Amino acid sequence: MIHVAAAAIFDDESRVLVTKRAAHMHQGGLWEFPGGKCEAGESIHQALARELKEELGIVPLESDPLIRIRHDYGDRDLLLEFFRVTRFQGEARGLEGQPLKWLLPSEMEPHRFPAADRPVITALQLPGRYLITGEDPRQSDGFLRSLENALDAGVGMVQLRAHDLSDIRYRELLSVCLTRCHEQGVKLVINRPERVLDWWQQADGIHFTARQLMSLDRRPSGAGLVGASCHNPEELERVAALQLDYALLSPVEPTASHPQTPALGWTCFTEWVDRISIPVYALGGMRAASLKQARLAGAQGIAGISTFWRLNP
Repeated sequence: MIHVAAAAIFDDESRVLVTKRAAHMHQGGLWEFPGGKCEAGESIHQALARELKEELGIVPLESDPLIRIRHDYGDRDLLLEFFRVTRFQGEARGLEGQPLKWLLPSEMEPHRFPAADRPVITALQLPGRYLITGEDPRQSDGFLRSLENALDAGVGMVQLRAHDLSDIRYRELLSVCLTRCHEQGVKLVINRPERVLDWWQQADGIHFTARQLMSLDRRPSGAGLVGASCHNPEELERVAALQLDYALLSPVEPTASHPQTPALGWTCFTEWVDRISIPVYALGGMRAASLKQARLAGAQGIAGISTFWRLNP
């Protein structure tokens, strides 16, 4: 196992620095995120600081965990720990002669990166705050006010959860919510238990329940973003095997909505998430202030209903 420290380094325009591997190297000619192998006796943070200084001439000042990835290329087995570097000292230069480029996450083309780096692109393109819509979708005015308040508060992705609506009413609500979300550059995915209809492709993706997930035999084609709810390691492994984009893992903390369900706790959450190489959101008992703790535990971010949803703000 080769242990690697790597970074997604952001500039003031929300672009991320990528560098090009020399043609003679393993995975040569592909773009990658800066970083390198940990040396004997180094902590992961010491390795990251040393690599960025040697490769780019910069010193990271603020960083948070982004994602951990295990990848076996056949000739080498890697454990990569990626960090989100949001402030650094110095000007980034290719000190080893490597070409540099600053890209928005939306501009990154996965096929131009090593396979091990591709989940990082997904993680960079996904937000930290994920809203699951609350009650009551039949009260459309209050429902839409709550949605707009959540969008104004910085929610980056929305799951339209309205199980009690008929397909016709759900589709009407989807059309309105999709417009509101896209006006603020936010993606919307649908959640329809037991109903996988052709019109879900009108949205930005689909979210599967755990039951639906375990019945899938392949990732749906043309679906955009695809995620699923998980409650145990087997379901998380299914998400990874199907190459879905993300998972929601719950309940992390005790919740009023499911008081009889034992909470996982952050230690268990970290252990389970560390087994797979996809972004995972922490769900259950989350508060707005939980985002930093969730990321330290290996989460992509936090998801919730009451965390972001207020019918009468």
